[in-house]
Amino acid sequence: MAWEIGFSKQAEKFLKQHHLSDREMVAINIKRLSGKWEGCFRIRLGKNRIIFSINFERQTVLIEVVDNRGGVYR
Repeated sequence: MAWEIGFSKQAEKFLKQHHLSDREMVAINIKRLSGKWEGCFRIRLGKNRIIFSINFERQTVLIEVVDNRGGVYR
């Protein structure tokens, strides 16, 4: 079974409005989150942040939030 990736409405909207350059795509940094976002992960992509969750049983990844670093954790 192949893994499935889903996007929240907020993530889809942000991705349509902002185009990431190839330079930003090179430096990807992943970190496990705590607090409000416990159980999720964050990808640091230049000035942007992507918060996602993984369901290993269903083999799915849900992109929860995509935003600039100042607004993603609110």
